[in-house]
Amino acid sequence: MSKKGGKGPLAAGSSKKGTEEDREETLQAVVLTDSYEKRFNPFAAECPRCLLPVANTPMIEYTLEFLANAGVQDIIVYCGAHTEKVEEYIRSSKWQLASSPFRTLEIIRSNSRSTGDAMRDLDSRHIITGDFLVVSGDVVSNIPLEGALTRHRARRTADKNAIMTMILREAGRGHRTKAQRASPVFVLDPSKSRCLHYEEMDWEKDGRSVSIDPEFLSSHSEIDVRNDLIDCRIDICTPDVLALWTDSFDYESPRKHFLYGVLKDYELNGKTIHAEVVDGYYAARIGDLAAYDAVSKDLVSRWAYPICPDSNLLQGQSYRLQRGNIYLEEGIQLARSCVIKKETIIGAGTSIGNNAVIQGSVIGRRCTIGEHVRIEGAHIWDDVTVLDGSRVTKAIVADAVSIGEECTVEPGALISFGARIGRGVKIRGGSRITTLTPEDDDDDDDDDGLAPGASSGCGGDDSAMGEGGYGFEFVDSGDDDEDEEGAPGAFAYDLANGALSQSSISTLNSQGDDDDAMAQELRRRGSVTASVSEEAHNYDFHREAVASIFDALNRDEEAGIVQLELQGLRMGIDAEYHHVRRAIIVAFMRRVEQLIDVHALSVKDAVHRLLRDYKVVFEKCIFDQTKSVKADQVDFLLSLQRDLAAKRDVTTTTNTTGTTTNNNSSGDTSRRQRAESILLFTVKELYEMDVLDEDGVNQWWKSEDSVGDDEMRRVRRKTAQFVDWLAEAEEDSDEEDDEDD
Repeated sequence: MSKKGGKGPLAAGSSKKGTEEDREETLQAVVLTDSYEKRFNPFAAECPRCLLPVANTPMIEYTLEFLANAGVQDIIVYCGAHTEKVEEYIRSSKWQLASSPFRTLEIIRSNSRSTGDAMRDLDSRHIITGDFLVVSGDVVSNIPLEGALTRHRARRTADKNAIMTMILREAGRGHRTKAQRASPVFVLDPSKSRCLHYEEMDWEKDGRSVSIDPEFLSSHSEIDVRNDLIDCRIDICTPDVLALWTDSFDYESPRKHFLYGVLKDYELNGKTIHAEVVDGYYAARIGDLAAYDAVSKDLVSRWAYPICPDSNLLQGQSYRLQRGNIYLEEGIQLARSCVIKKETIIGAGTSIGNNAVIQGSVIGRRCTIGEHVRIEGAHIWDDVTVLDGSRVTKAIVADAVSIGEECTVEPGALISFGARIGRGVKIRGGSRITTLTPEDDDDDDDDDGLAPGASSGCGGDDSAMGEGGYGFEFVDSGDDDEDEEGAPGAFAYDLANGALSQSSISTLNSQGDDDDAMAQELRRRGSVTASVSEEAHNYDFHREAVASIFDALNRDEEAGIVQLELQGLRMGIDAEYHHVRRAIIVAFMRRVEQLIDVHALSVKDAVHRLLRDYKVVFEKCIFDQTKSVKADQVDFLLSLQRDLAAKRDVTTTTNTTGTTTNNNSSGDTSRRQRAESILLFTVKELYEMDVLDEDGVNQWWKSEDSVGDDEMRRVRRKTAQFVDWLAEAEEDSDEEDDEDD
């Protein structure tokens, strides 16, 4: 067991207990570095999953950064496979320095084969002294946990049987981070934030309905059935959780077994599990290779701000952001005729040859990219060589791989550590190339680095790699059991079939829905016949502008700076002012919700505090103050109304048999009411700031688009009082004028 020295390390079995108050002040976290899955093979067969790079930074760095921001003081890194590599990495990291925010950091070795084994082992070690977090070593999140921790502790103080709080994220319809086959369904009591039931719905077998106990309907005045939530496996637990794992020796999965079982046995154990559903922040677990690709793109696009490449989380990193979300480190050699396109990362020591084109890709450190090479949507790790004339598209290429001249790596291919691809070879989409051989597997034991259950090679025949090539097709072991997520552990990187679209997997305000709304607006504004490239052009501006404005608002930048950045983006791609207005609205509304959720401001105070300081940003996108037809103001208010109308949750309808079907067409009452209040106070504030005038508000209110559907009508209900006040004020003014006459 490795411990961080110099700060009073946490000792297993220590006799010093401390008071309950002392224990509350010390927050522990358990980081599970082993996923107990095979989704990242062949890479995870040679390297721990938590150390695989995402946007050129190991996954575990994002997790530890998240825990540091959450105020965790004691870290327990619980290892399964590849313990030596994890321990070596941690010992040489910034987390072991005297400046580390962590008081102690322990590394635990184990032979656990599941999360359940790990939890039971932790219970037997007696090192958990109070409330603790459990997270996977592949979590990327900027969610602040202070509020959730406070509410968890209050519930625990009031009821010792409140043993766990799950952090869940709202997501858009059909969210890509959710399992395509087995979708998690949470039955919640919103009045108590309590989870009543959990199961995984198989879309192929169960359709869109789930059966729950009819007793829930009589014992709870209100229930929500949610399948729109992202579960990133961030759990706040009491020590009772470990005891329940120990009592249930056959539980392996934290959700499919533990959560389902504890909730089902509530009448026997009396334990309650709660859920904190949060919005307005980023959270994702890199659970498979599809999520790996999407999270990397989200980091590049700054959806997880302040966690982004130019945060330089690793010691020695020197990334700087350039226009188009391009991140370059120092010490890069770029040929004069090479082309670096948007949303690209390039690490230090890399050289790129003449006429090479890099687009939407991550290139690691010390790579050599030859002439006339084209790399699109790919992940190239460190020390990779790609020689002249080769093409790599939507693939993952691990450290120290060599790709010869005139090669083609098709979408979905995975090339693992140290493989060599000879001249002119085509790597088919979906191929998994490794340098592991059956002899490596035969010599394996649980401690030498191979992941449990990994098999290798295809008999040692490397002829398919071409002359001078070396590598074999990777084959998993014959174990076809499902992994912990309830889906087969099969190959999940299906870029070749277009499984991943351009839409972000960001949980920041349900970006999937935002993309749908963007497409709808393009069609609504006469873009039905527009080319795909034109829609992509508008989408790119929207995404980049929203990210830029939202980042600036988080940094409390001055209004003039925000306006200059926005103007530069607009002029750079000649964006229409409609799209400028829409980007401003989306970014500002996200910031308003953040002020409400995090800073506990009222809707009125949040709107007032934010909008008052940025008057110039709104004035520079509305130009009809002197015109009789207020087209800009109406467009602005319709975009605002649509954005707020789209902020709705899943509700349910329940029949007398207890069969409950989710319905995505209407929203949660409290969420809808907040959207109504935000619209009211935003219109009122902008009117008082002289950004909007009376004619503009009235023309918007009377427009057909403003009452185009039920959600649009519903979200403006509270604003009716302000419109009525304007009408009364106008009547009073007319009467005064008549009296004067």
